[in-house]
Amino acid sequence: MLYAEMVRHGYTQVAEFHYLHHDKDGKPYAHLAEMGMRMVAAAQMAGIKITLIPVFYQKGSFGQQPQPRQRRFISKTIDDYFKLLEESKSALKNTSALLAFSIHSLRAVALEDIKTTYQQGPADLPFHLHVAEQKKEVQDCLAYSGKRPMQWLLDNLNVNDRFNLVHATHLDDTELASLAKSGATVVLCPSTEGNLGDGIFRMKEYVRLGGRWCIGTDSHIGLSPMEEFRMIDYRQRLVSNQRNTFEGDAAAYLINEEIESGRKAMGVTASNHFEIGNPFDAVIYNAQTHLLADTTEKNRLATILYTSDSSRIVGTLVNGKWVVKDQHHNQGHSIKTAFSRATRELKNR
Repeated sequence: MLYAEMVRHGYTQVAEFHYLHHDKDGKPYAHLAEMGMRMVAAAQMAGIKITLIPVFYQKGSFGQQPQPRQRRFISKTIDDYFKLLEESKSALKNTSALLAFSIHSLRAVALEDIKTTYQQGPADLPFHLHVAEQKKEVQDCLAYSGKRPMQWLLDNLNVNDRFNLVHATHLDDTELASLAKSGATVVLCPSTEGNLGDGIFRMKEYVRLGGRWCIGTDSHIGLSPMEEFRMIDYRQRLVSNQRNTFEGDAAAYLINEEIESGRKAMGVTASNHFEIGNPFDAVIYNAQTHLLADTTEKNRLATILYTSDSSRIVGTLVNGKWVVKDQHHNQGHSIKTAFSRATRELKNR
């Protein structure tokens, strides 16, 4: 249901962090990648492309053992995580799904194990990690390691363009400049960060330093990419009291940067979306709707980004085929029926 809704709002690929590799008693599934396989199957039914990201989660917090409620997603050792990663890779054979790997965060894995996991992990896959999301995390990391999370990361790992750092909300001047210089991508999740009260990333300064970024839906509290873009821009205007966050054509910058860095974070190598032989994925807006029908070609993209919602979307194409058209998903009825049934069953347990 989630993936179908993402496609309806214009997303054509999802990077799925997944944690649940054990049953409710903490016993590993017979196939460690079972949940990942279900996610790939869900993506196939919903018509969205997927990059599967098995997550290494080992600790309850800095230096703390995991809590009982975390038992469903704990990998106790590096070898346990690599086994999960390998089984996930095998599960993706004969599918179009892509693979990346992830350490959840500095608080979730022993610091020495983070170094080893990254160094021994696959060199050809994108690497994802949450960092400096909340002030408490920064304070806890400082108390435990003597360094702030981003500072520790920059000092101990070769942070480069393979890195996709989720949130990176609380950075000081040195961390911000070093991160921008590294070539890493910051994954911003404005609706989730707002919902959780995380804080506001220093976007305006980061962009001026040449930093790369993309968006994510994270907790899926919001599913509209245009709303995410607007939140990125407007919250910078609110904290700076200035109306221009980005120099030049803001809409073109936001969308082009997201497409380029977002695809890279997914592990997608194709760059020319209109080249013959490359898959054609697109969200189609109705040019005859109000405002769009009367705007200029120069302002069309800005009009879409700053004024549109999902009601203006004609549909979404994936691999050149309509998955959603006129607000109707081609598998919508069966997905909604199954979703309602599953929800009722869960409520009755």
